[in-house]
Amino acid sequence: MQHWLVKQEPESYAWETFVKDGRTTWDGVRNYQARNNLNAMRAGDAVLFYASVTTKAVLGIAEVAREAFPDPSAGAGENWTAVELKAVRALARPVTLDRIKAEPALAGIALLRQSRLSVMRLGKAEFDRIVKLGR
Repeated sequence: MQHWLVKQEPESYAWETFVKDGRTTWDGVRNYQARNNLNAMRAGDAVLFYASVTTKAVLGIAEVAREAFPDPSAGAGENWTAVELKAVRALARPVTLDRIKAEPALAGIALLRQSRLSVMRLGKAEFDRIVKLGR
């Protein structure tokens, strides 16, 4: 199993909406590195949902329900990818960006090194540490 973090602006698609929907197509990603990460996702992989911009916190856990397929929001001839994610559960308490920055074990994660990347891989230990902080 692989571990991931996806970022979304709450004004575009909030965690609460995702939970209500149960599943969503994760589309509209227009960054080559993020697209490559979407292509690497496998069904059953664990995903952290990070609300960016105003919230700046990991709010919950999701799972890859469907592996990469052509992004339905892409224009003709564009080669973008989407995956389907399934909401699993909210964290008991949000793990803020400030809390992540203060955690030495998380100093190397892409969230801190590549702040504009919307889909990023995490190591199992990093994923587990963030989940533990959210308990």
